[in-house]
Amino acid sequence: MTAMRRFRLAGAIVAALVWAGGLNAAADVSPEPKNWSEVEAAAQGQTVYWYAWAGERLINDHIAWVGEQVQARYGVTLEHVKISATSEAVSKVVAEKAAGRDDDGAVDLIWINGPNFAAMKENDLLFGPWAEDLPNFALVDVENKPAVLNDFTIPTDGLEAPWNMAQIVFYYDSARVPEPPRTAQALLEWAQANPGRFAFPTPEDFLGATFLKQVLVELAPDQSRLQEEASDFDFDEITAPLWAYLDVLTPNLWRKGQAYPANSSELRRLLGDGEIDIGLAFNPAEASAAIAKDEIPDTVRTLVFEGGTIGNASFIAIPYNAAHKAGAMVVANFLMSPEAQLDKQRPDGFGGFTVLAMDKLSPEDRAAFEAQPRGVATLSPEELGAHLPEPHPSWMTRVGKAWKERYGLR
Repeated sequence: MTAMRRFRLAGAIVAALVWAGGLNAAADVSPEPKNWSEVEAAAQGQTVYWYAWAGERLINDHIAWVGEQVQARYGVTLEHVKISATSEAVSKVVAEKAAGRDDDGAVDLIWINGPNFAAMKENDLLFGPWAEDLPNFALVDVENKPAVLNDFTIPTDGLEAPWNMAQIVFYYDSARVPEPPRTAQALLEWAQANPGRFAFPTPEDFLGATFLKQVLVELAPDQSRLQEEASDFDFDEITAPLWAYLDVLTPNLWRKGQAYPANSSELRRLLGDGEIDIGLAFNPAEASAAIAKDEIPDTVRTLVFEGGTIGNASFIAIPYNAAHKAGAMVVANFLMSPEAQLDKQRPDGFGGFTVLAMDKLSPEDRAAFEAQPRGVATLSPEELGAHLPEPHPSWMTRVGKAWKERYGLR
């Protein structure tokens, strides 16, 4: 998951690798995922260290459940190394590369997206390709969910496996906001009329960064330009509407933009405590899960903007020097299984949407998904609609830096 430190990571990785004296990955690319029985045999007894963002208890609980399952089924021990930003894991791999540790690395799996994936891919810091050879990848909806093959416009090329679908939704207390805003411009006008009642996380957090991208996509004079790498030539022109928007919005935010919630959990807590009326989430089922746990009022509902909202897939990748590649692939394969995807989608749990195609599942598995309740505040797939694509990762790197210079707390 992305933070401001991740925005600056691509350049740091390049510099560190140049200092280390080269960009060649380790030659050992075994085990071969096409020989799945051999992978499972090699995974027996391995401990897989999964470096994953730990800012949401419901996600942590799901990862703990996955650990129980892979231990019981495959003899693989899963250790969730809880981090606040993906850059912590990537920096560890970079440091190992610089030290010549091309085998027996400390990081076996990384929950990764966007700029971090782009940087690691460019600099040969990833094992693979492997993901598309996993048995359960055959169940992934590659036809209707193109984000499972492209990470912020960067082709995954089998170097990372999808395990969750996400899309920006805005949640609001319908008891206080009977007619919620349904565009970025309408949200700005609502915030001006209701100062202090809207907040988004600091853009040092991936959710806050994605709010900036949402506004940028809606207001940019040429949206197609955002699918290409950012450049000095037109960065100011493309982003000018975003800064004009934020100049007006910021003083009307919670605490007048002088403080920001650290992450989605803190943002949700503000609504639960009655400090704000509108927030946002990258998990369309987050509000339902929070209602089920009495964290927010049962009058909270969700919406997407009329022009659509940004969505993407969450991925896991294996570093080039991971010590336990077989175990890592077994965990990744289980994460894409119908059982794990169904557990992840429970409305009283994580609530994350599946990466699987219903028409590729067995009748029994398909029936289980169809019977699963959606949650009182969760939109249907039809209501969510087609999501807007993520901009090229270079845009967020630059936007994040510019936001900090303009609005960051000093």
